[in-house]
Amino acid sequence: MLEGADGPYKEAGALTRARLSATFPWLSGCCGWGGAARRAGWLRSGGEPGSGCARAEMDFNMKKLASDAGVFFSRAVQFTEEKLGQAEKTELDAHFENLLARADTTKNWTEKILHQTEVLLQPNPSARVEEFLYEKLDRKVPSRVTNGELLAQYMMEAANDFGPGTPYGKTLLKVGETQKRLGGAERDFMHSASVSFLTPLRNFLEGDWRTITKERRILENRRLDLDACKARLKKAKAAEAKASAVPDFQETRPRNFILSASASALWSDEVEKAEHELRLAQTEFDRQAEVTRLLLEGISSTHVNHLRCLHEFVESQTTYYAQGYQFMLDLQKQLGRFPGTFVGNAESTSPPPATTSPTTVAATIPAVPIIPVVPTVGGASNPATAVDRALNLNDVKPPASGTRKARVLYDYEVADSSELALLADELITVYSLPGMDPDWLIGERGNQKGKVPVTYLELLS
Repeated sequence: MLEGADGPYKEAGALTRARLSATFPWLSGCCGWGGAARRAGWLRSGGEPGSGCARAEMDFNMKKLASDAGVFFSRAVQFTEEKLGQAEKTELDAHFENLLARADTTKNWTEKILHQTEVLLQPNPSARVEEFLYEKLDRKVPSRVTNGELLAQYMMEAANDFGPGTPYGKTLLKVGETQKRLGGAERDFMHSASVSFLTPLRNFLEGDWRTITKERRILENRRLDLDACKARLKKAKAAEAKASAVPDFQETRPRNFILSASASALWSDEVEKAEHELRLAQTEFDRQAEVTRLLLEGISSTHVNHLRCLHEFVESQTTYYAQGYQFMLDLQKQLGRFPGTFVGNAESTSPPPATTSPTTVAATIPAVPIIPVVPTVGGASNPATAVDRALNLNDVKPPASGTRKARVLYDYEVADSSELALLADELITVYSLPGMDPDWLIGERGNQKGKVPVTYLELLS
């Protein structure tokens, strides 16, 4: 309005521009008096088309950089004022806040469960780091020998050195073979758990959660922009009201009223511009809030998927421990007997010397009633079967030495009257009879006695 005025109007316009420029430097770009400088810059370039295009492109990049810097600065100011309690903050609704809290809880616990499961499957931290690097490099993880398989290898090598025909060598071979089977079961469990449980958890953290985090960061920026626009509009309206109510100067000359009207018009334009920016910021914020809300509501589907994976993990772990239990039962049956320190020298690795008298040999066996052996149909005899068939519990007396305490591992139901029922974790006294089946012992609990299976007991020192 004052650009082409002469006389007092031109002087008033120059004074108004100078005062506004000093107070609000950012208004200089919208009031039109920076055009002369831009035209001077174009003239200094020589007016050549090529240089003009290059300068225009450079000006565009500089404007974009300045705009981004301005937006960043505006967000930083708004964030700082919110922390200091000097600015209002747009609050999200309660449902949205609950979605955010549930998402954060899901992420935190998923990280902890993932890490601890990795420790369970691979206790060696260096091995975990190596596997992590192979996965990041998209290369196949090399096969690694499990601890059980390594122990089996050492036992078998030791058995070959000691002699596979010796009792110790035979036992080492049997135990080594079982450890090898346990190591193979462990390898299968680790692979199954990694595919069915670890991979889905890791995919959530590296995929879905990163997307949610990115959209939440964008939403926070949109909120800062919205609150900054609200603050600018509020300040512009306050300045407009002040410019309309109070003249610029105390004098009552006509030109002062003209200056006041000019300032009021400028602030009116600024209010309109701020309102327009606020509407745009509100639209962007609402759109981003809806996108983020949909992603957060998808956490429910994530829980369903993780629940299914957890069931698969439990199935794999159950199979692994069931296989290990069965392998150890088979090993106990193969080993069969008590240690040699329990029943005299019944487990002696070599026969007594020829010079040993029958009286000396008999003295090493606990004194128990001698039960006759019933011959079989073919004329031979089966000592264990004969003893079991002719066992009279009333006549059985515990030996003076050679009894031990044992803890019951599992409940046991009797099959006939010669056996003793067992309850898990109870303590009983056990001993062996010469010629008994090595898988059975005589157990006593108070006045009750009967045969008990060795595999259900833990011998105590």
